[in-house]
Amino acid sequence: MARRYWNINLEEMLEAGVHFGHGTRKWNPRMAPYISAKRKGIHITNLTRTARFLSEACDVVFDAASKGKQFLIVGTKNKAADSVAGAAIRARCHYVNKKWLGGMLTNWPTTETRLHKFKDLRTEQKTGGLNRLPKRDAAMLKRQLSRLQTYLGGIKYMTRLPDIVIIVDQQEEYTALRECITLGIPTFCLIDKNSDPDLADISIQQMMTL
Repeated sequence: MARRYWNINLEEMLEAGVHFGHGTRKWNPRMAPYISAKRKGIHITNLTRTARFLSEACDVVFDAASKGKQFLIVGTKNKAADSVAGAAIRARCHYVNKKWLGGMLTNWPTTETRLHKFKDLRTEQKTGGLNRLPKRDAAMLKRQLSRLQTYLGGIKYMTRLPDIVIIVDQQEEYTALRECITLGIPTFCLIDKNSDPDLADISIQQMMTL
């Protein structure tokens, strides 16, 4: 894989507060290599290491994208949901930003069935088919469509398992991470001091407030 140079600025990372982690009482000992110091009860991230892993992740993503690989971005925390959707749409990636439904990947046939149902309901809505049904039936299907849009709207064009999954918060999206590990899908995780950096293929220290 060719080595490229990305515009990763350590000063900007400092200004953004990327180096601040959780309090020293709340941390995973496996995160020790990522920590450069302790200050006023807070762990300080080794930004040089963070930048190195971020650059490595950029290389892998660039190469995978150039080969037409499919990406899935997962981030369901309220603070991250809009950013996840915006970034995924701009990059033309699939995304989950509301709730991870257990078995979304490991039970792919069921997910695929739901996606087909979602597609059929969208078609019925666009063609006015729902409005021709009895009010009670139409209302029920519209509620079903709304629910599917909420939870599957970001993967409505996904026709197979993703090649790479980018996870915004390891702790919050642990179920999604475990499914990827089970299936052998490469993962990139944004982690904090209470995370396990060994679970993902590439772990990148994130801001505490994300």
